[in-house]
Amino acid sequence: MRKHVSLGLAALLAAAALTACSGSGSTATSAETTAAQTEAAETEAASSEGETEAAETPAELEKIVVGASPAPHAEILEAAKPILEEKGYELDIREYTDYVQPNNALEAGDLDANYFQHLPYLESFNEQFGTHLASAAQIHYEPFAVYPGKTASLEELPDGATVAVPNDVTNEARALALLEAQGLLTLKEGAGLEATKNDIAENPKNLQITEIEAAQLPRILPDVDIAVINGNYAIDAGLNMSDALAVEDSESIGATTYPNVIAVREGDENTDKIKALVEAITSAEVKSFMEETYQGAVVPLF
Repeated sequence: MRKHVSLGLAALLAAAALTACSGSGSTATSAETTAAQTEAAETEAASSEGETEAAETPAELEKIVVGASPAPHAEILEAAKPILEEKGYELDIREYTDYVQPNNALEAGDLDANYFQHLPYLESFNEQFGTHLASAAQIHYEPFAVYPGKTASLEELPDGATVAVPNDVTNEARALALLEAQGLLTLKEGAGLEATKNDIAENPKNLQITEIEAAQLPRILPDVDIAVINGNYAIDAGLNMSDALAVEDSESIGATTYPNVIAVREGDENTDKIKALVEAITSAEVKSFMEETYQGAVVPLF
């Protein structure tokens, strides 16, 4: 009897053990399946998120580095920035306050272009320093103007008055031409775009022509009777065209000979980035910006 009971109990325990083992195996398999499903879902979600981020992240913009005088050139370039972004370019504007460093930086390859100078100055710079720079486009001209210092009008200009002009060759010639147009002096015949005070043939008021670095002209204005000042430096100093005693005529040598240009290294005039830069600056939006902002102190040539 005991033997039969023991055998029955053993069989019962074996069956229970088999049931328990079977249950444990089923649970493990279920857990593994759930983990695998979770991992697959997470992978799919990450992949989907990555695709979304890729779709939302814009393509990297190609950089264009341009040197410019603070006003008006850097301001005009700022107005062109959004247009260039639409074309796939990021505009990096480097500001300079003189006429030498931006050309040296361009020649050295630190800039893709610069925008601060007129064409005769660019050509004179190449000849003087042996650089290899070229105009990619003519953008605008800035009328030279005579501004009052110690003397309030040209009619009141005394004998021996001190008149400040830019000291670089092309800009001095332009300043002297403006003074000549006002009847204040007469230049030697043929002096042209390289005239200096040594080319003055007649000086009835015995004007004392003082050659000053162009950027310094607005600062020394209180110390002279009058000064002939480049448009960009006049704008930067807050001088208004309405305060000028005389301004270059639209048919003057300044309007026809001194366009401000986008300068590049020779051979880069037709690269994609320079074409995009020129198209942006000569857009209708930027033209409107020039006309509305500078009120005649910057005249678009497009």
